[in-house]
Amino acid sequence: MKKLILSLVFCALASVGFAQDNVEGQSFGEGVKKGNIIAATDVNAKLGTAAKADMKVEGEVVTVCKKKGCFMTVKISDNETMFVKFKDYGFFMPKDMPAGTKVVIDGFAQRKETSVEDLKHYAEDAKKSPEEIAKITQPKKEIVFEAKGAVILK
Repeated sequence: MKKLILSLVFCALASVGFAQDNVEGQSFGEGVKKGNIIAATDVNAKLGTAAKADMKVEGEVVTVCKKKGCFMTVKISDNETMFVKFKDYGFFMPKDMPAGTKVVIDGFAQRKETSVEDLKHYAEDAKKSPEEIAKITQPKKEIVFEAKGAVILK
């Protein structure tokens, strides 16, 4: 009987201990484990000359896909955002999430050139006007983040 009680106590404590390893908030995908989280303003520097790098990033949402929440942009400087998509479209963010919401994302950042076709598609999903979409005529070099997990901070 003592062994059973001790086993149950151990399991309960282990569950509590493991649960505290995650960043607290509303979790999506695989969520995000605590530790080694950088500010969105440091993404460019952390990426450096590498084409792709694994990282966890805390930042401020600028926009979310208005069609179904399938992408968002996160502020990385006063005049630049990072495009965030979700691994294998395995999860989406709330499409009504307001600008300024703080999030933590876990995945890969990479420097990429986004085609005009993709930029127009994303603009349509973001419910941009036909005039704004027509102005998209050049591909865009940007940092694109593929998130396997995300947390909306409380």
